[in-house]
Amino acid sequence: MMKVFFLYPDRDFDSSQELPPFWETLTQDLGLETLFSTMARGDKFVYQVVQKVILTSLEDSSDILYRQEILKDCLNHPELIQELYRIPLEFLDRKRKQWLWFSPRHSSPSLILSGARQLLESSLDLLRTLRRIAEEKAENFLSQGFQRFFSMIRQELDDEYLALVETHVKNLRFPGGVLLSAQLGKGNEGTGYLLRKPNPQRGNWISRIFSEKSPVYSFSLHPRDESGARILSELRDRGLARVANSVAQAAEHIESFFHVLRWELAFYIGCINLQERLRQLNAPFAFPIPYPAPERHLNFSGLYDLCLALSMGKRLVGNQLDADDRNLLVITGPNKGGKTTFLRSLGQAQLLMQAGMFVPAETFSANLSSGIYTHFLREEDKSMERGKFEEELQRMAQIVDRVKANSLVLMNESFSATNEREGSEIATQVVSALLASRVKVYYVTHLYEFTRRIQEEGISVPTSSPISPLFLVAERLSDGTRTYRILEGKPLETSYGEDLYQKVFST
Repeated sequence: MMKVFFLYPDRDFDSSQELPPFWETLTQDLGLETLFSTMARGDKFVYQVVQKVILTSLEDSSDILYRQEILKDCLNHPELIQELYRIPLEFLDRKRKQWLWFSPRHSSPSLILSGARQLLESSLDLLRTLRRIAEEKAENFLSQGFQRFFSMIRQELDDEYLALVETHVKNLRFPGGVLLSAQLGKGNEGTGYLLRKPNPQRGNWISRIFSEKSPVYSFSLHPRDESGARILSELRDRGLARVANSVAQAAEHIESFFHVLRWELAFYIGCINLQERLRQLNAPFAFPIPYPAPERHLNFSGLYDLCLALSMGKRLVGNQLDADDRNLLVITGPNKGGKTTFLRSLGQAQLLMQAGMFVPAETFSANLSSGIYTHFLREEDKSMERGKFEEELQRMAQIVDRVKANSLVLMNESFSATNEREGSEIATQVVSALLASRVKVYYVTHLYEFTRRIQEEGISVPTSSPISPLFLVAERLSDGTRTYRILEGKPLETSYGEDLYQKVFST
């Protein structure tokens, strides 16, 4: 059995699995639509693949490192990956143009055999191309995944096997007719129908003409004997049933292999497209270091909002931070200072790391998360059936129902739709409950009472790990200029809304 194993070391990716809960919210809050579109470059199939793979996070560091190694090979040999990707595309194109299709459940053995034979025949030269690439280029690839794949191709698709398949395909055209054997059963009814291999012809054509003939008992149908032709076709199908089933299984295996190869390579095609775009922007990217989920690790330099950089078409200001052993990040500072952008960059990097990809940073390392959730401020409900604050609470309740230990929750201006006192009290209770459940929280907020309470009183939760919040602030120069850098600092009591007023109304 030929297996691809480009996304997992021990299994193929299940393309039929459902996307995780709240994937639409995660895509909206982190701006992932821009990322998926950049990776797809207008290819709807690649878009579908990268969306599902990225949103379906890995939770095992060994799986992440396995995928990273394969991706590094792909980035080092993009032309060869494109050549490999064209093989399953060519197979599917031939199938579509030649109407190569068979259904073992609803077709006669003759039709099944004919369709399966044509499918195998159309794939032979593609399998040979795949074997040639494995023989000539395998030494250029260093990852375990590609080494296993090329070794499997060389072993399964050797010359002897391909020649045997080609011989069988030619014989299954039945150039000399179909030779069947049968036995008489009860009531002289035929039974035990089997397809037989014709005896090889011996001697030259002259000897065959003048040699003594074996007695032959034959019966010919009248050209208009439709009933006889139908019965003869049924007898033929009885003899072909076993062969048709075997050939159909072989054809289904080859077709399934090409489908999986296309599906899993499409993800790496998207990564190659993304890398090319980042190189055009002169934007850095790096392969992250994943740590086990129970640990609390976050350390990076040059981190930026990938989707914002792609949409603006330029390199952005990067941030650096050492937040190891931290359960809670609280980000405050002036309006339009880059707090939300910073929060998005954290979520994007975490998601890309757990997809086995490179991240938008110069360096990045973090512990794995068992789930990534976002709770961002929303506009007023258009139906006017509920207010902003009620809508916030309902969304948070849905997250709480799903969240589990070692999850990551990104909160942006949560509970700011009510007054300062109520919002701070609710924020304290929600954040305390999440931390007590060993959930990691990154929180952008203007609720000064909430930040003051955490800073002065701390958070007391029944957990073996101490709660150690890290306070960050968006940098603002003395003249009001925003640098879009996030630095360690005490929570600010003001968001400097006056700066925006002066910018808008001053002459």
